[in-house]
Amino acid sequence: MLLHENYVGLEIELLQVGFLKFWHFVPNLTIGAPVIESLRKHTKAYLDCHLMVTNPHDYVDAFAKAGASGFTFHIEASRENWGELIQKIKSKGMRPGVSLKPGTPIEDIYPLVECEIPVEMVLVMTVEPGFGGQKFMPSMMDKVKALRKKYPSLDIEVDGGLGPSTIDIAAAAGANCIVAGSSVFGAPEPAHVISLMRKSVGDAQKNN
Repeated sequence: MLLHENYVGLEIELLQVGFLKFWHFVPNLTIGAPVIESLRKHTKAYLDCHLMVTNPHDYVDAFAKAGASGFTFHIEASRENWGELIQKIKSKGMRPGVSLKPGTPIEDIYPLVECEIPVEMVLVMTVEPGFGGQKFMPSMMDKVKALRKKYPSLDIEVDGGLGPSTIDIAAAAGANCIVAGSSVFGAPEPAHVISLMRKSVGDAQKNN
């Protein structure tokens, strides 16, 4: 589940944005192109795919053909060819995004946002990637704050440990795209949790 607050306007439909992960440099494989293709037959929702793979170039064509809307790759796996990768993603009609793990300096991302053909979203991992249910790392909010200060209109996504107890700090730091899994699907009233997190991000934007 991905909750998205756009700096231009609020996403209208609760399930308008989906979040799909395809793991490769972590142990567990979650969702690949065949599942995207199956989902696309039944929805017009925005399917935002986060690929944690060592060779993202090899998956661009398959995910585009399957119907992915966004393609987010990891800077750690694309240091030598990110310019070519971004161009390829855009040429296939998908929105390019880049993600970084907790140990990666935020400065590594700046060239990808400032280049001639830039990424359109930055995903800051707030847990070590690979498994759900981990504790939120508040120290990662310094990265979010740095991004928001430097790029006021950039979509900044956070993923890992987000829920009612951590959403306010993420929203206040400047995150406007919130990925939530365990806190939503493990809640007695998922809709209430979603509503609460949407409100937190919306309120933070109004105050900034």
